Amino acid sequence: MSENAGGRIGTVAALVRSTFLVNAVYANSARGHGLTQQQGQLLCVLMAQPYGMSELGAVLGLAKASLTGLVDRSERNGLVRRTPDPEDLRAVRVSLTRQGAKLADEFYAETCRRVEELTSGLAPSERDTLAALLGRVVTDNKVPTVFQEPDATR
Repeated sequence: MSENAGGRIGTVAALVRSTFLVNAVYANSARGHGLTQQQGQLLCVLMAQPYGMSELGAVLGLAKASLTGLVDRSERNGLVRRTPDPEDLRAVRVSLTRQGAKLADEFYAETCRRVEELTSGLAPSERDTLAALLGRVVTDNKVPTVFQEPDATR
């Protein structure tokens, strides 16, 4: 059982269960926009800048074959484009198309709204504390930036 005697959830269970919660919100938001969860992640990552395939694979944590399939499907759907890398003509950079950027903005805004609702029962000071603590966990573990703070993308 994940709860300890006082009915409180321990750190490990809380982090794991919150991951499932956020992933479910993310997946539902993606479905609502006609995307898979991985396509949603790809669009959010590319909002910041174009990436080379190897960089993109590292940020998304995908093997080369999985990433290639994801980019292929997204390209066929008109969401991303591959262009030659000006620094390495054997490589390509992946960026959002106009259609992809519009969908990314819509998906991102909706996902931020839904994730923000998860903490609606907390006081502002509690949300600040939660953000500070989770931010330290993320920073200490050098988690790649796969989702920008809402104000950082504008």
